[in-house]
Amino acid sequence: MAENLPKLAAPLTPLLPRLELDPAAASSLNGAKTAAEGILRLEAAGLRNEAARLAAHALPKREAVWWGCMCARAVPDPSLPAADIAALAAAEAWVRQPGDDALRRAAMEAAQRTGFRSPEAWAAVGAFWSSGSMAPVGQPEVPPPDHLTGVAISGGVVLAAVRVRPERAQDRLARFLASAREIAAGGAGRIPVEEG
Repeated sequence: MAENLPKLAAPLTPLLPRLELDPAAASSLNGAKTAAEGILRLEAAGLRNEAARLAAHALPKREAVWWGCMCARAVPDPSLPAADIAALAAAEAWVRQPGDDALRRAAMEAAQRTGFRSPEAWAAVGAFWSSGSMAPVGQPEVPPPDHLTGVAISGGVVLAAVRVRPERAQDRLARFLASAREIAAGGAGRIPVEEG
């Protein structure tokens, strides 16, 4: 199955330092060559949080942000503030036009109005950290370190997994990982919205 996931075909070894795995989790990856193989092995070992972190770092940035959006949408929060809804819309707008720097900056502006407490906010931050400059317009460019989008998206995915009904986290992570695999295969990765 891992061979049918071209967007998770990144070599595993360069991604490992980003994951900060404990020795048991790291040993479950022995022999894995690609991120796709690593995700499958971590999930098989019952390490879904770690598998989700790896997926967030391994997916191309645009796809990672989209995945973060899909995870947020899958677990709605009836009390979600309007600012967080706007952050999600801004992240999705950037995914649709990733070359538009104004949309990338708008995603961060929307995230800054949220308090950074929701998966929607972190999807927007992931969009901002994907490319361009982190400095204000007109200032010398400060490119974001390559791993920051993965950091934002992995945090947002974990927040979505524990939102409202945290006892459902492991089941949600299984659905989220299925979505990541669908996105990696070229699909939309939409996740049915959880009810009650």
